[in-house]
Amino acid sequence: MSNIDVTRDGSVLRITLTRPDRRNAFDAGLIAELSEAFVDLGRARAVVLAGEGPSFCAGADVDWMRASAGLSFDENVADANAMRQMFETIDRCPAPVVARVQGHALGGGAGLVAAADVAIAAPRTVFAFSEVKLGIIPAVISPFALARIGPGQARRYFVTGERFDAATALRIGLVSEVAEDLDGAVDRVVAELLSAGPQAARWAKRLVRELPDGAETARWIAERRTSEEGQEGLAAFLERRKPSWTR
Repeated sequence: MSNIDVTRDGSVLRITLTRPDRRNAFDAGLIAELSEAFVDLGRARAVVLAGEGPSFCAGADVDWMRASAGLSFDENVADANAMRQMFETIDRCPAPVVARVQGHALGGGAGLVAAADVAIAAPRTVFAFSEVKLGIIPAVISPFALARIGPGQARRYFVTGERFDAATALRIGLVSEVAEDLDGAVDRVVAELLSAGPQAARWAKRLVRELPDGAETARWIAERRTSEEGQEGLAAFLERRKPSWTR
């Protein structure tokens, strides 16, 4: 892969955008590679999504946008669907996804932040749903952004396209935490994820995404209680020892 770097660090999969000269902006190649990377998780218990260099992701690549200007309507639909599928793959990733965000997270970059389960930003990060500044709209990223910030906040930031700081991103719920020591904060969250039951963490993510009804929730907890992992977790608690997955 030429646009991203994928490494396995024990139970942690680290996916890093590697177009720093373009502020890790999207083009067709980056979109395809990200989609592929989030499919082949293996037994990863956490995924860290980062951007190399001074910016996390500055949205769409200028040359890619220039090329898209000549596409037909049907070609534009196909182009947008490729990006939509990428965001859906990240959102549906079975393992929890932690975004390490610095510099800029604009347009589709803000969409990546929204698609993650936990997003931690450096204090001087700049965010924007900037599509309207280009005469377009944040349509493809809207399901993920709306789930994070809600329609009330989106009605301002979608329609103005204005830039906002990390403190505002925290206030509106786009990011989970703002930290001077960005790597330390990411490592702390990853450590928390690794202390959870591997399958329990994946089921907990499903719980939030799928919102099962009351009767279904009872079946879900019964399944987890009777699972090998659930039995081990309960035994470890009662025996005052660490569960097997933390050893």
